Amino acid sequence: MRIIAIPIWALILIGAGVLLVLGCCCYCICKRCICRKKKKKEGKKGLKGAVDLRNVALLGNSYKEKVQPDVADLTQNMEDNEDAESTKSEVKLGKLQFQLDYDFQKGELSVGVIQAADLPGMDMSGTSDPYVKVYLLPDKKKKFETKVHRKTLNPVFNETFIFKNVPYAETGSKTLVFAIYDFDRFSKHDQIGQVQVPLNSVDLCQVIEEWRDVASPDNDSEKENKLGDICFSLRYVPTAGKLTVVILEAKNLKKMDVGGLSDPYVKLSLMLGGKRMKKKKTTIKKFTLNPYYNESFSFEVPFEQVQKVSLIVTVVDYDRIGTSEPIGRVNLGCNSSGTELRHWSDMLANPRRPIAQWHTLQEVPEKN
Repeated sequence: MRIIAIPIWALILIGAGVLLVLGCCCYCICKRCICRKKKKKEGKKGLKGAVDLRNVALLGNSYKEKVQPDVADLTQNMEDNEDAESTKSEVKLGKLQFQLDYDFQKGELSVGVIQAADLPGMDMSGTSDPYVKVYLLPDKKKKFETKVHRKTLNPVFNETFIFKNVPYAETGSKTLVFAIYDFDRFSKHDQIGQVQVPLNSVDLCQVIEEWRDVASPDNDSEKENKLGDICFSLRYVPTAGKLTVVILEAKNLKKMDVGGLSDPYVKLSLMLGGKRMKKKKTTIKKFTLNPYYNESFSFEVPFEQVQKVSLIVTVVDYDRIGTSEPIGRVNLGCNSSGTELRHWSDMLANPRRPIAQWHTLQEVPEKN
């Protein structure tokens, strides 16, 4: 019998192959066992997380007693959060002192704006530039404004305004409003708050002087007309007798077209004694309620006439087919009032310097 000699290297390969097969078998068996264990664990977790209706029926009140405290805690937390939010929203806006004096013979109401205290800071520096608008609801035909007091939360105004032609029989239906604003030259003035005094709630037979808390602005009662705002600068050089007006931009203009937009341009009219001396206008901006112009115009106004002239800035919606319709206007001059007078006065007080300011457009009076 012939014995075949097997080389050593062949024995090594055979041994390695056997070990590899055994290793693969062991790996498959271990993996199968691990998968079974995982399935068992997941099944147990599912039973723990689910609610068995039969167990609920058997447990009855005991189950409810375990669940209800959690619901009660959740409800209590929600109520606590609501209370906290309401406390945060109740921000103190300060107080206002005013005086009322009614003249029965003349039918005039004298309104004194004395002072305010503890107003909130509206500027980044923590202060405000407050002023007060005074008017009667519901007509709002006549509005008065106090002077602006710079960088203070406790302004002392001591200004008196008179509402004429206010018959006593009509006072019961009127409400006096003190609207407090923070002046800002380069953006729309923020309303700090207001004080409303229904005249039927006070005794007009005597002089009234009292403090009242400032309430949050009522957007429905103090709605400046929704015509939009316009920003422009004024510059006057006395030696040259030159008035320069730069129309910068407008925003939130009233929608005049069917498509919900407008084609606005700005018309400038220099008036003297009720007559128009010169007029100029900007380019037309198509399909926009927020036009940007940055267009400059100059008028010759001698120094002796600068206190007699007035400047009317009118925003007009261009119409190719029909008549172009005015959206709103701003009237500036020494005979104007409020923000318009303040802008004109600042221009005269700072010769050769451009003074820019935002203005709220006012209704254009109808021609008779």
